[in-house]
Amino acid sequence: MGNGLACMRIKDLRGGFGSQSKRNSSRRKMAAQEELLLRQALSTASNRQHSQRFDGSMSRRTGSLSSRRRTLSDPFSNGKQVPIYLENIETRKFVLVHGEGFGAWCWYKTISLLEEVGLTAVALDLAGSGIDNTDINSITTMADYAKPLIDYLHGLPDDEKVILVGHSCGGAIISYALELHPKKISKAVFLSATMVLDGQRPFDAFAEQLGSAEIFMQESQSLLYGNGKDKPPTGLMLDKQQIKGLYFNHSPSKDIALALVSMRPIPLAPIMEKLSLTPENYGTVRRYFVQTIEDNMLSPDIQEKLVRENPPLGIFKIKGTDHCPFFSKPQSLNKILLEIAQLSW
Repeated sequence: MGNGLACMRIKDLRGGFGSQSKRNSSRRKMAAQEELLLRQALSTASNRQHSQRFDGSMSRRTGSLSSRRRTLSDPFSNGKQVPIYLENIETRKFVLVHGEGFGAWCWYKTISLLEEVGLTAVALDLAGSGIDNTDINSITTMADYAKPLIDYLHGLPDDEKVILVGHSCGGAIISYALELHPKKISKAVFLSATMVLDGQRPFDAFAEQLGSAEIFMQESQSLLYGNGKDKPPTGLMLDKQQIKGLYFNHSPSKDIALALVSMRPIPLAPIMEKLSLTPENYGTVRRYFVQTIEDNMLSPDIQEKLVRENPPLGIFKIKGTDHCPFFSKPQSLNKILLEIAQLSW
């Protein structure tokens, strides 16, 4: 049973057992750091400060980038220690891309856990998301929505690469980035995400649940008409009960509370836009998919269809998680990210 984590093609990481006192100390340390980051995320959401990135500098400690071996303790693994060999990691910076309605704030646990072993994590707000002040009614293309990510990648030094992680509709965003900046990205991780094919729309991943785009646009009660009822809809916003049931069926109550005060309307045009993805660009980056087994938003069947139609190099599964494992199973998600970082294929 372990921590309910499984992976195709990849052997389990091995480690020893720590003492009970060390495990308790690790739990307390992680809980304190989580609580601090949660308070920061809540403060950011309520105060709407002007920074557009939530990165490691906002946490209590910044991990060292030394190459000595580290171990990661998982409170749910009965003390099992996972060895981390930083010298085996070619890319030590993760760029975390949120899904629809979310913002950089949702990654606060993941940032803490990655830093704990000496890696770097940067979480970006997409346009009109988190504390980005863009009016969603002005976001009419994927390029508009993804601009903060594309600008960030464009600004990286020529010799620097990152690991992109995209959640939910953030999968389409990182696909768009792979097409534009494949040389800046060493690996792409699709976390229960819209890993669509060339010519598909992010919305197409949800078509089996929501119906065709045409029917959805005619019948949905969740559409927003920011430019007037006589104009096409500009956004989408689910009510709180829908959000709880679809996204957070296994998440802690404090994280649900954070999400309900922080989530914003979803720009509609980007998720309805067909992507243009080529083998020469998108196809050159190593892709991995993380499946969430008790997901009400992107069902396991749909996730299986996505990986069947657009096979990644590796498929990981997290049991007992909802659509948001960064809340419901953060340690299991972190183990997967660390393992992917160490992979040579």
